[in-house]
Amino acid sequence: MKQYFVYILASNRNGTLYTGITSNLLKRVYEHKNNLVEGFTKKYNVHDLVHYETYNYVYDAIAGEKTIKKWKRQWKIELIEKSNPKWEDLYYSLNG
Repeated sequence: MKQYFVYILASNRNGTLYTGITSNLLKRVYEHKNNLVEGFTKKYNVHDLVHYETYNYVYDAIAGEKTIKKWKRQWKIELIEKSNPKWEDLYYSLNG
């Protein structure tokens, strides 16, 4: 079964945040890290994967992304710190 991911990238701890959705998390974060994606993440140097969630259905992932995007910044920070208190770049543990 195909999986979908909602992810949050950060420029640094408590820095600029970006929320996105993808079906290939490793590829998409690689694209962000290497500035292959024009737009917000390239402009503001937002490259560290600090949070992600896995979904089995694309509609659930889209709903999850929309929900997080509507959240207050503090709620997003609390979400990140609950699972990743050191704000480590999770990309490298996925790419292991």
